[in-house]
Amino acid sequence: MSRRRRALSLGGLALVLGTLAASDVGGREEALRNRIGPVVPVVVARVALPAGAHLTAARLAVRRVPGRWAPAGSFSDPAEVAGLRTAVPVAAGGDLVTSLVDDGSGSAAGAPVRSGERVADVIATASPVLVTPGVHVDVLVTRGGDGTAGRAELALEDVEVLAAAAAPEARAADGAPRVAASLRVTLRQAVYLAAAQSFAREIRLLPRAAGDDRRGHSGLSVGSGL
Repeated sequence: MSRRRRALSLGGLALVLGTLAASDVGGREEALRNRIGPVVPVVVARVALPAGAHLTAARLAVRRVPGRWAPAGSFSDPAEVAGLRTAVPVAAGGDLVTSLVDDGSGSAAGAPVRSGERVADVIATASPVLVTPGVHVDVLVTRGGDGTAGRAELALEDVEVLAAAAAPEARAADGAPRVAASLRVTLRQAVYLAAAQSFAREIRLLPRAAGDDRRGHSGLSVGSGL
């Protein structure tokens, strides 16, 4: 076989193999598309948005995802939510869904806590000047009463205060200031605080320094023996 014929044969073979490879890739892509279904647009937050943030085109983006994976209640066009506000904080890149948007209808958007969390309301000994929304506190519960020796226990650590104000009865019997506070806690902690509010001698909130998230002392308990 001459050199020219050999070159033509090799070229033809390469063309056939290339066509077969392209056909195989195309077939795989088509099978993948059939399996995941068509893609749809989903509106997401371009940047982190606090609660109450105005929704504008500059703060939103659109990504395309398979329709079967699109979150329920999502929006497909930023124009659908333009001019509205966020009902809760939304992380950058987070899907924007109806439950996260305040449509101005006045319907409740839910408590300002994450999934699995609860809001626990307590009347506690603390300074209303120091215990304010956003501050983190430790919760000290003192048991005992009716002539029995009291025992103080560090019950919860690093708890966020969602709301706080001077309590209706602004001072305890010993003259210490009191606050009515709403705390971000777990369900188990909320049940514990409800029981403590009913049966404990005192609940006291200890404000933490900003940025202090150290833990590890829960359960620390001191009685009359000191």
